[in-house]
Amino acid sequence: MNKKIVHVAVGVIKAENSVFICKRPDNKHQGGLWEFPGGKVERGESVFTALQRELLEEVALTIHSSTELLVIEHDYGDKQVRLDVHLLTDFHGEAHGAEGQQGKWVAITELDNYAFPAANVAIIEKIKAL
Repeated sequence: MNKKIVHVAVGVIKAENSVFICKRPDNKHQGGLWEFPGGKVERGESVFTALQRELLEEVALTIHSSTELLVIEHDYGDKQVRLDVHLLTDFHGEAHGAEGQQGKWVAITELDNYAFPAANVAIIEKIKAL
């Protein structure tokens, strides 16, 4: 049986040498781990439009533009995801966990000190290489 692939727009919000990360709620898939904010891409929606909608809801930022960073397909066993990862440096607002989740700015050099879902490892490697 084919698993449905969940298409997710992921925003790497970068300012200076830091990125903004959020902690996944304990009751969600991969709960308790840190992640880069984003969410599902709705049918007929572009990745950029999904990022604008999700990041306004999740971290209270207005996104003006984005740069495609990489695409990751990962099978967690119980769920398959396709992460469309974009770098965001052109935004307005003060990033915070707008849905009550924990969120913080972290130096890129400190990312290894945080636990992320397996699919995020490639994102972290890419960010460090920038």
